[in-house]
Amino acid sequence: MKIDLFDDDELFDDEPSPPRERPPRQPKRKRRRAGGSGETAKRILVALPWIVFAIAITVAGGVVFAAAMVAIGVVALREYAQMAARYRPLVVPAYVSVAALVVAAEFGTAFNVLYVLAAAFVLIFAFAARAQRGEGATVAMGVTLLGVVWIGIPLAHAVLLRELPDHGAALLIDVLVGTFVADTAAYATGRMFGSHKIAPNLSPNKTVEGLVGGFLIGTMGFWFAGLYQDWLSGVDALMIGAAVAAVAPIGDLFESMLKRDLGTKDTGTLFGPHGGLLDRLDAVFFTVVVGYYLAVAVVY
Repeated sequence: MKIDLFDDDELFDDEPSPPRERPPRQPKRKRRRAGGSGETAKRILVALPWIVFAIAITVAGGVVFAAAMVAIGVVALREYAQMAARYRPLVVPAYVSVAALVVAAEFGTAFNVLYVLAAAFVLIFAFAARAQRGEGATVAMGVTLLGVVWIGIPLAHAVLLRELPDHGAALLIDVLVGTFVADTAAYATGRMFGSHKIAPNLSPNKTVEGLVGGFLIGTMGFWFAGLYQDWLSGVDALMIGAAVAAVAPIGDLFESMLKRDLGTKDTGTLFGPHGGLLDRLDAVFFTVVVGYYLAVAVVY
């Protein structure tokens, strides 16, 4: 009789016990990622006050909206300067340039915005020369200019879009709705079904499934918002909505690349565990520019 030294029954029973029947194997179930729906709900709850704020300043328009864009630009630039602190960005000319871009958009035209952007080169150089920087001046000016373009140009286009005659406010809200829906849908579908990574070196959590879900649901979100606007045809709404939903993840990946390169997980703590202002506006900084030019092309 074979004795199993790890079975006490075999050592002390006179008769061998009958062989134990193994329970039938259950088919393996695909493990679902925990916390997907809960995290999505938290993201929506955190965003609700800011959605109300965005609607309020959009409805107000004019100087109120422009002033809000300047304030957002200051906070966003501060977060960016902290991330890139080791490259010594020139914060004063950056603040001045972003504010001037918004003012040019409010009281001028797109050409005035271009003039201000050109003048920002000279301003940044003047501050770099005054600081008498030797090594690192080129990098400092380049990092500063990147912040001005990344943050200032989208804020100026937000003003240009809001100030379009008759339908500017509605179009801006449509773009924000499409961006928010696309971002939330991409996160939710990626958490539930995502398995194929898009760019693991930039953002390991981004998946093809999330990209497709965000694009489809974001496009329909813009289209649904346009149902209550008789001046916006269904085809035009689908066209703009598809562009907004397609560009939104590019803005997200762009910020992810910067954060990874600069060794930062979040851009700030304004939204607590959900990151800073740049973490919430990364997609908007891209979609508002595309939304403006497509609105001008198909609506006006």
